[in-house]
Amino acid sequence: MAPRMPVAFVGHGAPTAAVDPVKSAPWTAWGRALPRPTAVLVVSAHWEGAPVRIGATRALPLIYDFSGFPDALYALRYPAPGAPALADRVEALLGTGTRRAPDRGLDHGAWVPLLHLLPAADVPVLQVTLPMALGPDGVFDLGRRLAPLRDEGVLVLGSGNVTHNLRAIAPDGSPPQAFAREFDHWTAEVTTRRDWDTLRAYREKAPALRQNHPREEHWLPLLFAAGAAADDDRVSYPVEGFEYGNLSRRSVQIG
Repeated sequence: MAPRMPVAFVGHGAPTAAVDPVKSAPWTAWGRALPRPTAVLVVSAHWEGAPVRIGATRALPLIYDFSGFPDALYALRYPAPGAPALADRVEALLGTGTRRAPDRGLDHGAWVPLLHLLPAADVPVLQVTLPMALGPDGVFDLGRRLAPLRDEGVLVLGSGNVTHNLRAIAPDGSPPQAFAREFDHWTAEVTTRRDWDTLRAYREKAPALRQNHPREEHWLPLLFAAGAAADDDRVSYPVEGFEYGNLSRRSVQIG
């Protein structure tokens, strides 16, 4: 039997992390420490849709869903195999409400961290949409419904950022402001004690929500990951810190 996989949330940050050896080094170390998955199921902040849509089940060209970055980024490739059997399992677990999007490849929320977490690109990858319209409870429930995949060796991965306000970014290396530090600290405190009820109630309980998330698409992938957690899972933080002032790099491993 495949080992039970942990759940992961990665703070994917700016696309330039893909070609930055310093910022990518913690992802590389994290990937080496993880058990080898049979496949990866990704929910990224950069693909929304409800009901849930299931992406390509074959290797397609990457989606470079950004502009104005160095040419080296657009030359990157991540030819991971598709995961048709995993797509069928997702459909079986979620029921008849899912849709297929066979021509939708991996966006940068998926391939930028995977480029370093699993650099050989030899593990099948499947991306499904973030059902943001269903709200925090719906996203959390999606993770819960897909949690059985962990016992089949699948790495369930949410990709976003604990703080994400692009209007508040600053030159890289600038210290984070209080609103970002406090939100990041609150997230770590709540997640460490696996208080998923409080995490889901972030609109009422988190400090300075709108300063950190004008929209919530980069926050909700953490709730997806939390939904797939078990009561006895251990929580750890393989990557911490900030970039561009107020953009948290915090990544979470559960299990």
